[in-house]
Amino acid sequence: MKAVCWRGATDVRLETVPDPKILNPRDAILRVTATTICGSDLHIYDGYIPTMQPGDIIGHEFMGEVVEIGSEVKKLRVGDRVVVSSIIGCGHCLYCESQRWSLCDNSNPNAWMQEPAMGFGTAGIFGYSHAFGGYAGSFAEYIRVPYADFGAIKVPDGLPDEKVLPVSDAFPTGFMGADMCNIQPGQIVAVWGAGPVGLFAMISAYMLGAERVIAIDHVPERLQMAQDFAKAEPVNFMEIDAGEALKQMTGGRGPDACIDAVGLEAHGMGPEGLYDKAKQAIRLETDRPHVLRQMMLACGKGGTLSILGVYSGFIDKVPMGAAMNKSLTFKMGQMYGQKYIPMLLERVANGEVDPSRVFTHQLPLEETRQGFELFKHKKDNCIKVLLKP
Repeated sequence: MKAVCWRGATDVRLETVPDPKILNPRDAILRVTATTICGSDLHIYDGYIPTMQPGDIIGHEFMGEVVEIGSEVKKLRVGDRVVVSSIIGCGHCLYCESQRWSLCDNSNPNAWMQEPAMGFGTAGIFGYSHAFGGYAGSFAEYIRVPYADFGAIKVPDGLPDEKVLPVSDAFPTGFMGADMCNIQPGQIVAVWGAGPVGLFAMISAYMLGAERVIAIDHVPERLQMAQDFAKAEPVNFMEIDAGEALKQMTGGRGPDACIDAVGLEAHGMGPEGLYDKAKQAIRLETDRPHVLRQMMLACGKGGTLSILGVYSGFIDKVPMGAAMNKSLTFKMGQMYGQKYIPMLLERVANGEVDPSRVFTHQLPLEETRQGFELFKHKKDNCIKVLLKP
């Protein structure tokens, strides 16, 4: 089959690789009908995610048609159309049974790789390095889905791929970010990053009862989509300091909750931004924590910081004194896809939200590298790229 393989930083290639096979009776094989480049994939593309190996198939946000099932798969049949959680969960461990799927004890055969840095291993993720299981990703014609009864969810009839695909990862990630904020009626939520996940976090914050949502970014077309699609109030941090803007917009109180939908490649301003970029370039700091610092200072007293943006290692110059003395609550993590996907599919099927609006470009698999460049550099007003194998 054809698949997009990682060969190094900014080097991805369409190659011919072996077809996937059933390795465990709980596996299913899917023909991928649609996949997409996620903001997290940019960290792989740029070379910031460790334990990638040349030849690894990337991609984790996808859907498709079941073409083969293992003998112990009970909920799926050949021909079923499904959307798949990017997070792989066994369905039976303590964490899966408590709906904390990204903490699964059994789906990551390489959990030992994470233990020196994290203390314990977490769940496997499709196409996201050997530290997260070494699973082949979705930028391919076919893919093996382990624990298929738990990760592959049947799609309601009549929904086109472009409306379903974001429910694999971007939409549930955004919803979880809002859910972690414990939003109360009348509260104000600020979201850093108006990419696809940030947009879905904004929409989800309104779903969960927020009175106002504020979008912070510097790309005009993203801020425009945040205003039009997510009904958020835009703040361009290139034109005004985000912390000062939030004070003015909230009567000096600050937002009740702040969501980081950016992660380790945040754009910082001034000397602080140059400091982080320089330290990351020479590996004295793995991640750029500009958004985290800003949220900790800008959030109102007693507020919540919800962190969705991917971080891979270590950061410094973080104002923990501000967070502690202001009694801030931190919540963070990879999304619990299997918990949220069925509910979000139902909302999409009912017409409550049309997630396909985030797709601005559609490309064939052989143009994946062009898609990365469009997405990374925000060319041609790109918000999100849909790939068709």
